[in-house]
Amino acid sequence: MIQLKNTHLQVQIHPKGAELQQLFHVPSQSDYLWNAQAVWGKHSPVLFPIVGSLKGNTYRYQKIDYQLPRHGFARDKVFLVEEQTENKATFLLTQDESTLANYPFEFELRLIYEIVQNQLNVTYQVHNPAANQLWFSVGGHPAFHVPFDKKRTYDDYTLNFNTEEELWRWPLSPDGLIETQPTLVSTTNSLALTKSLFYEDALVFKHLNSTAVTLSSVKGSNSFTFGFRGFPYVGIWAAKDADFVCIEPWCGIADSVDSTQELTQKEGIICLESNQTFERTWSVSIAE
Repeated sequence: MIQLKNTHLQVQIHPKGAELQQLFHVPSQSDYLWNAQAVWGKHSPVLFPIVGSLKGNTYRYQKIDYQLPRHGFARDKVFLVEEQTENKATFLLTQDESTLANYPFEFELRLIYEIVQNQLNVTYQVHNPAANQLWFSVGGHPAFHVPFDKKRTYDDYTLNFNTEEELWRWPLSPDGLIETQPTLVSTTNSLALTKSLFYEDALVFKHLNSTAVTLSSVKGSNSFTFGFRGFPYVGIWAAKDADFVCIEPWCGIADSVDSTQELTQKEGIICLESNQTFERTWSVSIAE
């Protein structure tokens, strides 16, 4: 386990999946990250080289069909710890025989974790070392424990986006594909957090105006702001009746129900030319 710390935060990341497993706020003595109990056994998986589900778990590239599981394979791979200081760590994953069998691309995926005062920055860096194009999606799936304060309940909390929104939710089919018509969830920038909100799976939003969302309660002072600038898709999800909420920044999205399954036509797919690098950062800033 790799640990980063300062006087505000203590963070732990496991090399398997380069997965964030602790986000401990020192002044309040609170761990804001979900503890991976039985109802959902993960903390913050890395989604690569796809986000969400493929239609039939299959995509087509250069007339060949390949299979990938939901959210790809990075979350199950052991990353190399490439660099570590007291406040920053870099994890590296590259292709191997098992990835090339169903994802015929060379790649360098780096996860860079850095703490700056009371803020954690998580950077996805994808580099194409090959002569051919690299097609991919990447995203996060961090889960935050709710309530933060034992005196509060789940329903005491609200998600507040930093810009006025019409929140159109893109429903998911039973096999995790994006339906063709959205439904309006809210015409304000606030979502009251209730467990029933997720009884029909995740809330999937496309191209929000906002670049951040704050999870807070009017009944308590503990809160954090989650920044997702540069991520065109956002998922909000929790397992049924679980005491957590996932705020998921995505560069990529699940296939639609009418997908052609052609990788190069996939919504949200990113094409990286030879020797080019893609980078996006999300952040969590804990109020003090």
